[in-house]
Amino acid sequence: MGDDFIWMAGGPQGSGVDSSANIFARACCYGGLHVYGKREYSSNIKGLHSYFHIRVSRKEIGALHDHVDMLCTFDAESVVRHAWEVVPGGGIICDTDMLGTKISGIPSLSSSFFEEFNKTLDKKGIHPRTVGDLLSEVKKNNVRIYALPYLEILKEVGKEIGEEQLSRITRIINVITLGVSFGIVNYEQKYAEKAIKMIFGKKPDIISTNLVALNKGYDYARNNFKGAGFELQTVETNEERIFLQGTQAVALGKLAGGCRIQTYYPITPAGDESEYLEEKQILEPEGKGPAGAIIVIQTEDEIAAITMATGAALTGVRAATSTSGPGFSLMAEGLGWAGMNEVPVVVNYYQRSAPSTGLPTRHGQDDLRFAIHASHGEFPRIVLCSGDIEECFYDAAQAFNYAERYQTPVIHLIDKALANSNKSYKTFDPGRVRIDRGQLLTEADISGTYQRFKFTDSGISPRLPIGTPGVIFWYTGNEHTESGQKTEEPMMRTRMVAKRMKKLETSDHEIPVEERVNFFGDEDAPVTIVSWGSPKGAILEAMDMLRRDGRKINFLQVRIPHPLPKDYIEKVLNRATKKIAVEGNYSGQLAGIIREKTGIPMDYFILKWNGRPMSADEIYEALLLIMQDKAQTRQVLTGGS
Repeated sequence: MGDDFIWMAGGPQGSGVDSSANIFARACCYGGLHVYGKREYSSNIKGLHSYFHIRVSRKEIGALHDHVDMLCTFDAESVVRHAWEVVPGGGIICDTDMLGTKISGIPSLSSSFFEEFNKTLDKKGIHPRTVGDLLSEVKKNNVRIYALPYLEILKEVGKEIGEEQLSRITRIINVITLGVSFGIVNYEQKYAEKAIKMIFGKKPDIISTNLVALNKGYDYARNNFKGAGFELQTVETNEERIFLQGTQAVALGKLAGGCRIQTYYPITPAGDESEYLEEKQILEPEGKGPAGAIIVIQTEDEIAAITMATGAALTGVRAATSTSGPGFSLMAEGLGWAGMNEVPVVVNYYQRSAPSTGLPTRHGQDDLRFAIHASHGEFPRIVLCSGDIEECFYDAAQAFNYAERYQTPVIHLIDKALANSNKSYKTFDPGRVRIDRGQLLTEADISGTYQRFKFTDSGISPRLPIGTPGVIFWYTGNEHTESGQKTEEPMMRTRMVAKRMKKLETSDHEIPVEERVNFFGDEDAPVTIVSWGSPKGAILEAMDMLRRDGRKINFLQVRIPHPLPKDYIEKVLNRATKKIAVEGNYSGQLAGIIREKTGIPMDYFILKWNGRPMSADEIYEALLLIMQDKAQTRQVLTGGS
């Protein structure tokens, strides 16, 4: 192994792809390695194809590459889909029973897949009929084939644990192949055992069964697969690390930021966050209700989710809701009510492929303009975009500060690539989280008449929770006076709209530029990349690859696109001779917003919208073409299976 090793598990959903990948990743973390994982799954409960990339390295990493060093397959489809991704010197683990499977007879492979697959075979000049034929062709690329009898090893496990009905333990085939993986690369078994104990928690029977399966696979590999040619070695470290999925980082950030009410209606991929928070609720004895720091409520629909969170925020607690594109569409009217009434509610918005249902379990990054303009009319909101899992944690906490300081909805945009990715990090520091509740008053602060929507130079009025004794004010969906009473008077309407919109100017002036953008690279580099969200990690790795080639480039990551820090962006872009937008959408939405606000157009676009995130390899290749003056204005990336 060099600095990196990329392992991938593939199989039908429900076959243990996720659990095997999490065991593999955690075992590597326990051995001191850095880990980055990407989860891909189909939009059905069980049966269709899913796969999980795990990249491990001695150095910190933040993106994936397109190749695979070891492919661990649980079915024939995984071999057919991913065999060509394995690099020379790599290996494929498969079941000997699948070698005779006819490729054309695999029912879960679609006609559109076969259309592209056959084009690939024609280019290579090969026409394999069976999975075994395909592996024979792949083997010519110096790829090792590790075929083993899954069923026979499963029988050995059953015999050892006293289980004669193999159908009851079929799912542990994933752990058998995991043991084979670790045996091939000679990784220390104790870390895998520790990971199994962690994953399955307080379930001793399940733990013991899986340990037997792991050991059987490990021993089979050590006894039958000699001379793998590479090893996965541990690294000594005293650094305390965590291994988190993006949705978990957001959930923990909310807890650190003081969120007390979370509402949601289940939707992919946002639902993972709320379900994680539900697990963390501390219930009163006999499960009568939440007694911990946060209450999580599953509502009947997204309309109820946004309005319930808004109502909670009016009482003075920090409240949020989480959703994805279709759900946010339903929330638009409720968001407008919160905007009209200057309510500090937070919406964690997980983008996925759109429009309509789109690709419900696949990556998307094309909702930026929708987040900025959702709901009818004009009212301020702050849009905050995370670029990696660490930012997800701190941004989730900071979103409440922005919401309460400026008394406006805050939309925290996360995309599916971040939501369902996993990464090892140095333990986050909750001490970095500062709570800013803005102009939140108490009963003791009130003397005389209270005006909830009082005109101020900043547009921000002192806020009092509803239910405060002895104080009367109104919240309605209508335009209103300073006390909240309905009005249709033209002068009051003119002043009230201007008051609300003034908050954008105030936040634009007050929020430090360091919180709104990140800048990477040399200021005097002639080429500048502009992007937002999950491409961050792949861009940074591609930049490192270009630097090793002696090419200078820098990167402007926009974290708050609304209100846009246009003065700083103008300064950066005016220095560049080539300006490149990298976005996961068709139109280059951020680039369009920048041009709208600054008048500066991008020279090149690197775009992707096929439902898969960008890899460091494909961004590097696209950037290299631009720097060699060989690129078209628009390059569309299509990588991913």
